[in-house]
Amino acid sequence: MWWPDHRAALGRLLRSALALGSAGLLAACFQPLYGQPPLSGAPTLGNALAAVDVQQVDAARGSNDARIAVELRNALLFDLTGGEGSIAPTHRLNIKMITSRSALIVDPQTGRTEAEVTGIDVKYTLTELATGRPVVNATAFARVSSDVPGQQQRFASSRARRDAEDRAAKVIAEQIRSRLASYLVAGT
Repeated sequence: MWWPDHRAALGRLLRSALALGSAGLLAACFQPLYGQPPLSGAPTLGNALAAVDVQQVDAARGSNDARIAVELRNALLFDLTGGEGSIAPTHRLNIKMITSRSALIVDPQTGRTEAEVTGIDVKYTLTELATGRPVVNATAFARVSSDVPGQQQRFASSRARRDAEDRAAKVIAEQIRSRLASYLVAGT
């Protein structure tokens, strides 16, 4: 009578040992994205990101797009270097940017926009400087909504639009940083 219970307990023990054994074998396959690399002498992710030379984003001088381009580049530089400055570059990042704005809610009586969506679309290329070949070609986009205060508050409206553009630029910078980190760690 005790034999079936003993067999079930032995089966559970065997399954548990098998699960722990496979987890132990697979643990060597995974590396945390922001963890220290093994003792292979490979650079840390922070150093690899700091070695990316971010080129100026093309935009017409004095335009609103030029201000957004500077905001995007500054946010990206801070995300890549942590504010510590860059090191000798190993990669170059080129960014092409397109901005858009569209009315989200329009007052039917006055025809004034009450809320709008600011969009930024970018195409970027990461080029390896040693070989000159592009290693990452990708796109990123951000859509951010903002309220447009009444007609009497034009400075508040201008500031709301600017804040939305800045938020969208920061979202794009985070997306690009995540993609570059993925490439620099895994090579894909």
